[in-house]
Amino acid sequence: MSQGHGHRATVSGPPYGVRMTTGERTTTGERATRTYAALLRGINVGGNKKVPMAELRTLLEGLGYGGVATYLQSGNAVFATGHGDEESLAGEISGAIEKHFGFTVDVIVRDHAYLRSIRDNSPFPAAELEPKQLHVTYFSTPVDDTRFADIDQPAHLPEEFRLGDRALYLYAPDGLGRSKLAEQLAKPRFLKGVIATTRNWNTVVKLVELTAGD
Repeated sequence: MSQGHGHRATVSGPPYGVRMTTGERTTTGERATRTYAALLRGINVGGNKKVPMAELRTLLEGLGYGGVATYLQSGNAVFATGHGDEESLAGEISGAIEKHFGFTVDVIVRDHAYLRSIRDNSPFPAAELEPKQLHVTYFSTPVDDTRFADIDQPAHLPEEFRLGDRALYLYAPDGLGRSKLAEQLAKPRFLKGVIATTRNWNTVVKLVELTAGD
C-alpha cells in the first residue's frame, strides 16, 4: 500500500477551497460545483516520481478546476469542479500528470460525503488513539474479505485491520513503519487489479475539513 505521509502539515492554496453546493444541478440546469480530494499514489518517495505541489496546483488549475489546494508533499489535492465523476476525474488528472511529468501516477478521487463517511465510520476508537496508530487505505474499487482471506489476523495481534467502503482501516500500535501486518497487506497479490493508497488519521481528518467548504 502506498504511504501518503509528509513531515510538515502545510496547506497550500485556499485554506478550505470554496463553498460547495451538494445538488447535482443548479436552478438554471447547470451542473453544481462539488469539492473533491485527489489522492496521488507513490509520489515524492525516495526521490522517485517527484511532483512539486506548486506544479500540481498549476496543473489542476489548467484543467479548469477551482479552489485548488494541496496538503503535505505526499499527494493530497483539493479542487472544485462541476463536470465529471470520481472515476473520470481521476483519469483526467492521471493523464495530465503523465503528459506534464512524463511518468504515470495512480490517482483516486473522492468527494466530501465519502471522505466524511470514512472518518465517521471508523471501526477503531480514533479519538483514543495517536494518529500514527490508525491508517486508512483508500481503494479505487470495492474489496471484500476474500481478497485478504490468506492473512492470519490473529497471528498479527494486537495489530488489526477492518474493511469499509472502498477502504481498509489499519490499527498499528507501533506505527506503520514497524507494522508486520501492513507489510502483508501491501503484497502485490492482495492488491491485484486495484489502486491502493494509504493516509494516516491526521490526513484522513484533514481531507474532510478541506473538502467541506467554508
